[in-house]
Amino acid sequence: MSRRYDSRTTIFSPEGRLYQVEYAMEAIGNAGSAIGILSKDGVVLVGEKKVTSKLLQTSTSTEKMYKIDDHVACAVAGIMSDANILINTARVQAQRYTFSYQEAMPVEQLVQSLCDTKQGYTQFGGLRPFGVSFLFAGWDKNFGFQLYMSDPSGNYGGWKAAAIGANNQAAQSMLKQDYKDDITREEAVQLALKVLSKTMDSTSLTSDKLELAEVFLSPSGNVKYQVCSSESLTKLLVKFGVTQPAAEAT
Repeated sequence: MSRRYDSRTTIFSPEGRLYQVEYAMEAIGNAGSAIGILSKDGVVLVGEKKVTSKLLQTSTSTEKMYKIDDHVACAVAGIMSDANILINTARVQAQRYTFSYQEAMPVEQLVQSLCDTKQGYTQFGGLRPFGVSFLFAGWDKNFGFQLYMSDPSGNYGGWKAAAIGANNQAAQSMLKQDYKDDITREEAVQLALKVLSKTMDSTSLTSDKLELAEVFLSPSGNVKYQVCSSESLTKLLVKFGVTQPAAEAT
């Protein structure tokens, strides 16, 4: 039945579905997963790096985590070339706001403006939806720490804990069980690593398969975005018992 209605993004099926947008979401389901958790003193983002071949040169920069502005960062799941376009758009919008009003752009306003762009690609002929989902982590003076998730349809929502990418349903149900409202940043890191260790296809977690980033307030009151180094990540994995020290040495 769907074959008659999936040739264009602008055609609704009789059941009221947009198949091309659903297919874009399906593409994200095969990408490396990412998890975001909102804690009382920050936001934690953890992403799975898909190592497709041993011959690949490991990237020195982050593949899943991107800084958009001093107070906002995001984790990505899906087609990276699509993500790069949207990230650059978001960075330009954030800088334009800062230039115009001399203050940081509110997090939700930034997410909404980017989602408006994504929505446009589902409504006009000759365009395909962006095959990428985002987890946005940020802080602003109005609402403090915030976590948002957006998908190719242009929908977005605020979350306490969210998962995108491969096995996101299993990860989401685990987060639902274990998340507490007064969770600290360290506990959020532990929970994210635990969930990822259970839902990742790989048998053991190692630092070269993961990326961890945090958004928090420094003692001086400034918003800080920090990506965890490979060495620190290895120590965290051992500390929380998600990997074996021996496994790292092999």
